[in-house]
Amino acid sequence: MVKHEHNRAEDQIEKARRELDSSTASAGTHLVSATNELFQHEAAPRHLDTLLTDLGERTLYDAAAQCNRCGYCETVCPTYVLTGRETISARGRNQFMRLLVEGKEKNPADAREALSTCLLCGACTSACYAKVPTPDIVLEGRRALEGYGDNLLSNAAVGTLLNAPWLFSLWLKLCYLVKMSGLPRLAAGMGLYHFIGMPGLAEAEASVNKVPLRFAAEILRKDPELRPEGKRDLKWAYFAACGPNYLFTDVAAATVRLLKRYSGEGVFIENHCCGLLAHNYGRLEDARKFAQKNIEIYEALRSSHGDFAIIADCASCAAFMKSYEQLFTADPSWRKRAADFAAAVKDILEFVNPEDFPSTARAQAPQGGTVTYHDSCRACHGQGIRREPRAVIRKLAGKRYVELPESEWCCGGAGAFAFTQPEISGQVLDRKLRNIASVQAQTVVVGATSCLIQINAGLRAAYPSAEAVHYSVFLDRMTGGSPVKK
Repeated sequence: MVKHEHNRAEDQIEKARRELDSSTASAGTHLVSATNELFQHEAAPRHLDTLLTDLGERTLYDAAAQCNRCGYCETVCPTYVLTGRETISARGRNQFMRLLVEGKEKNPADAREALSTCLLCGACTSACYAKVPTPDIVLEGRRALEGYGDNLLSNAAVGTLLNAPWLFSLWLKLCYLVKMSGLPRLAAGMGLYHFIGMPGLAEAEASVNKVPLRFAAEILRKDPELRPEGKRDLKWAYFAACGPNYLFTDVAAATVRLLKRYSGEGVFIENHCCGLLAHNYGRLEDARKFAQKNIEIYEALRSSHGDFAIIADCASCAAFMKSYEQLFTADPSWRKRAADFAAAVKDILEFVNPEDFPSTARAQAPQGGTVTYHDSCRACHGQGIRREPRAVIRKLAGKRYVELPESEWCCGGAGAFAFTQPEISGQVLDRKLRNIASVQAQTVVVGATSCLIQINAGLRAAYPSAEAVHYSVFLDRMTGGSPVKK
């Protein structure tokens, strides 16, 4: 009897402890998990202190433990749908991470395949009732892998972007000049990239047809209409993400034209890289430095012009900037500032409203065949943006717009994924191309530059009568910009 009462008391204590932990986490209080065998204390700077989830602030272990293994995520996880392998499903990855954190699995290298094959698309989180943040959990696992983030090329890119952006611009222009010479194509044909152990470089070079020798920031910096002097009622500030800045300058130009045309007075914010590259490839401290630079620029502009929206036209970068607060959960002096910055960020996909366009816009729009819309992963899953771009495209395209089957299915681009995991990426892309062909689309509207590269590379090979067009470029064409493809 005494033993029974003792056990019941222990059960009550344990229940009370769980309820306390739950209420504390919901209040956003910083929690320290008693379990973390994934990395040693000296490696802590390479990892996030806590994760900001839909169920509150959580440690890595608590976030992974939110997965109850129901399997809903497996119906939408591209790598699982294509292979049927549990270890490369969202559920499998979360369980692998939990075993590593608990110390039941000792070697992170054993999880390398599971972690490296994740697209970070976030479809699993959208399907999950508990909204388990699998992409963030996977990235924490990658940061524990030996050698992750030590790639010479990515280190050089991040270092120069952070400390000498002018040098990065110069280096990139030299690379573009070499591309224009045709030498990279010759090198690929001779198999030199495979010989030096970097076959992904051939894929990367071949995926882009045209490259600019003047970057968007250089052009926008000289535009007198984008300077803050003399402006009282500032509505927006354009953030030149790296894709539109260094590669798709037509996207940046189209976005700015749209903003000028329909959104009042604005400026070019003279930003740095958002830090996504550093964040995703193991250099978390550098990601924080990028964020701090951009936050300081924003704060200086806001102090003299009041509140305004920060407009980005790459969904991946916009989604990352909206998560800046997560970089600073252990630093109260920066956390509030990061949250304020994040609250001001708007993706161009959500900023433009159908009401912005006159009723005559559709009649004046040039015809260009069937139009469809691909949901970029970091737009629909990362930011919850689905309805807004469709409403605008439907208004402009009218009956020429058709829904894309499996529109939220990843295209396989996922940053550098197409070059590091070409086989899986190709399989994911093939399914996307088949869906595009099934509706006989001539124009596929997208909201992220990674999608623009990936889908167009696939269309050129498999369905050359169609093209992928960035949302801003499409809207600009349909409302007075350059002509639409016929």
